[in-house]
Amino acid sequence: MTNDNYLKDIGHIKDMMNRSSRFISLSGVSGIFAGCYAIIGGLFTYYYLFPKPHEQLNYGSTKFFEIVLIALLVLVLSIATAIFLTSRKAKKHNAKIWDITTYRLVINFLIPLVTGGIYIILKLNSQHYGLTASLMLIFYGLALVNASKYTIGNIKYLGIAEIILGLICAAFPGYGFWFWMIGFGLFHIIYGSIMFVEEKKASHWES
Repeated sequence: MTNDNYLKDIGHIKDMMNRSSRFISLSGVSGIFAGCYAIIGGLFTYYYLFPKPHEQLNYGSTKFFEIVLIALLVLVLSIATAIFLTSRKAKKHNAKIWDITTYRLVINFLIPLVTGGIYIILKLNSQHYGLTASLMLIFYGLALVNASKYTIGNIKYLGIAEIILGLICAAFPGYGFWFWMIGFGLFHIIYGSIMFVEEKKASHWES
């Protein structure tokens, strides 16, 4: 057996082990789309729904409901895009997308995310708005890190970056909106772009 064939076999074995224990890597393009959705939703909120300097955003008000609705729309669009593009990618590589590993990934992602969501709602109900963006970034980052063991890629580092940004945001509560835009918008676009380049390199070497 030549050295090249030996390395190729090792690569195949490693790939099989990864696929048996981990979920196929998320599409880089889905990260770019998620970032764009967040920026578009954030800018719309800022220019059309954000309270003026003399106004106050009250929990349960119409504007508050509209802002939450936009946030949910961004979330749904991001998840739908990720599922569609990742499913297409899995089909292209003849890989299964819905299996026990997928279930574990979703559970590990949702536990910190749902916990954080409930905690944020409780804080909002108590009229504590200052740390909302910070808490969203921190709990989202924790969800990414917790789910990263079931993914192929660098989603763990995106999660760590979100956590660090959330902690910085906590020190500057008056700028929470802009930190939110950076974390959910810019960071996703950067991460998605890096993943997209890596995918292109991988497909080039495979061909």
